[in-house]
Amino acid sequence: MLKRSVVITSQARLSLRNCQLIIEKKDDGSKTSVPIEDLSTVLIENQQVEITIPLLNALTAENVAVIFCDNSHVPASYLAPLESNSLQGERFRQQIEAGAPVKKSAWRQLIEAKIENQSRLLLKLSKDGDMLKPYYRNVKSDDADNKEGRAARIYWRELFGPGFSRLRNGVEPNSLLNYGYSILRAATVRSIIGAGMLPLFGIHHRNRYNAFPLADDIMEPYRPYVDEIVFSLYQNDYRELDTKAKVDLINVIYTDVIIDDNTHPLNIAIGITCTSILKMLAGKCKTLRLPKFQ
Repeated sequence: MLKRSVVITSQARLSLRNCQLIIEKKDDGSKTSVPIEDLSTVLIENQQVEITIPLLNALTAENVAVIFCDNSHVPASYLAPLESNSLQGERFRQQIEAGAPVKKSAWRQLIEAKIENQSRLLLKLSKDGDMLKPYYRNVKSDDADNKEGRAARIYWRELFGPGFSRLRNGVEPNSLLNYGYSILRAATVRSIIGAGMLPLFGIHHRNRYNAFPLADDIMEPYRPYVDEIVFSLYQNDYRELDTKAKVDLINVIYTDVIIDDNTHPLNIAIGITCTSILKMLAGKCKTLRLPKFQ
């Protein structure tokens, strides 16, 4: 069953009753209920939302991604369970004990898939994606010669024009990209925890101020799915994060993704990739299951 996302944009009280999320709006007193089991994501934008502890516990128990936004309506934090998998201790050890050669091989595969998916997106948009072929076909272990960065310069120029630079605080559509990647990151954290891993132990990303480096690793080949939505919005003159843009970007988690010739919603596909990451770190496989953009 395809699960739902709920976005709370107005003042409301969120509570739990009979395994349902109860949304009580403060402006008109109206109430809406949604079964917890039907939910994939709850995104809370409004700063005046009240939420009960029993509801938060129920959402984490069902592995629902709960995302809290800051005053600028940008995702700022996530709710994550401390326990979500009965084999967590063993899987944490597998993560921590995995050797450098395995991690370098995993990163190479992630970057190959990312650049190839960027190429495929450009071709889909009738742009010159073939320029990226030499980059994804020759990635070294741990991307030692930075094929990712070199390909990115070509990719962004081809996608949004020669004047565009991908900067977090840069000109539009950077804010749209930031928002979409925040949603993708939250979905990835959710899948990592669901697989019984710790998101703070990365394969390649390392930053003492980053609590989710593994999510930043795993989401790399999925970024072009956000880029496609942002490109469509930008082409239709969307320059700011209005309601339409936010809804489109949140719905990226339901985008069809192909892995091993099978189609899955993106949030399910990320879970498949996370499981293959764990198997590789545990020495049970050498090839990751990664998305192929269509």
